[in-house]
Amino acid sequence: SLGPVTFTVAVSEQLSSHCDGQARGPSLSGSEGDLLFLLDSSGSVSNYEFSRVKEFIWDLIRPFTFGPNDVQTSIIHISTTPTMEFPFDRYLSSGTVQQAIRDTQQLMGDTNTGKALSYAKEKLFSNEAGARPDVPKVMVWVTDGFSTDDISEPMQLLKDMGVTVFIVSTGRGNYLELSAAASQPPEKHLHFVDVDDLPIITKELQDAISDAVQANRLRAVDITSSSFRLMWPQVLSQETGYYTLEYSPVDDPSRKRTKQVPGAHTTLVLSDLSPETTYQVALIPESNVHYIPPQTTKVTTLAGKMCTTLSGFLLPARQAHAASPGPQEISPAQVLISKSKPHSFHVSWAPTPDSVTGYQILYGPLPGNSVELLEVDGSRNGTVVGNLVPNTTYLVTVTAVYKSGQEKSLSAKACTQEGESSPRPLKAVLVVGLTQKLKVCLRWIEQAT
Repeated sequence: SLGPVTFTVAVSEQLSSHCDGQARGPSLSGSEGDLLFLLDSSGSVSNYEFSRVKEFIWDLIRPFTFGPNDVQTSIIHISTTPTMEFPFDRYLSSGTVQQAIRDTQQLMGDTNTGKALSYAKEKLFSNEAGARPDVPKVMVWVTDGFSTDDISEPMQLLKDMGVTVFIVSTGRGNYLELSAAASQPPEKHLHFVDVDDLPIITKELQDAISDAVQANRLRAVDITSSSFRLMWPQVLSQETGYYTLEYSPVDDPSRKRTKQVPGAHTTLVLSDLSPETTYQVALIPESNVHYIPPQTTKVTTLAGKMCTTLSGFLLPARQAHAASPGPQEISPAQVLISKSKPHSFHVSWAPTPDSVTGYQILYGPLPGNSVELLEVDGSRNGTVVGNLVPNTTYLVTVTAVYKSGQEKSLSAKACTQEGESSPRPLKAVLVVGLTQKLKVCLRWIEQAT
């Protein structure tokens, strides 16, 4: 129609006025990283919305310096089939990147976000796509809140691989689902804003992206009340030395802990931390070639008592809808994790309805592709998961198989212990995340026993 076409031209003129010399604001130099925009290009987005989002991305990247030793960027379209607009290393100056964004056209099609996330995981670590090894990876997903396929598993894989995920929703998405999908804490990584008000968040998001791609900088991501992941650029190798990592509460240096980290590593998870506590962290390269100065940072854990054995976020439960007519099966309402040891932990659940014929327990280390299967009779309400690696995070999925043929699954992350001491029992609460196959996503939170 005439209205949208006329407005699109107006937006293009506004972009052109930026290119012709409007004030650009301060430059964000000294950054190095691969910045990916996951752009909803499907038919659920209007021409008007797509143009406004392009303008937002254009404004967002203006302060950054682009080049092979600076920031590189790319765009992946969410559509029926995901498409990369251009590889990371094609445009290595601000002018060419800005022009490429202006030239980007909407593809229409279905909103297959999960497929696009899997595609993004490949491209963010692909030399063929121009991505670089050992630099920070940042993804900004701009969405209208809809997806025709599941996003939870591919998004978690991206975060497990160290990608910092920012989500900008134009207001129609489910806050609870998107807050679980974004990097933590969601207050920093998730924005809900009307498409006409996107400029309101531009400066805040620029600063957050800049923090994530600062070169030669020790930083913390995936911060919870009891843990955070440290990431740093690779300055050593397995042959040239190792790192000494020191960390302690700022107000109690006597509680300092020390870890030795292999030189080839660029990330490490610190756990068993206290909530609402600021930690001083120092990463000291022990090089046998030349002196490399240490890197330091301060990290404050979140409030609450998130368990150290299980991690995630509490979300409200939703009623399951069967794919075909028939009675709804009762999902397990409570899970108890106990007797956690370096090589095992016990998993139990309740209730155990008569309609369940058996339970399947799938578990494997994160990150990784190896999975083990335990099958348990439907009359039992627990089992021991054994032969595990100490101080390792596992993804555990408990699937109830019903006589009707339906299946309901509960997934969680669990950590084995460093020592032989057993932690206090932890409870878990069933939460959201139903797919068409009646799979249930479980997040876990510690409750008082």
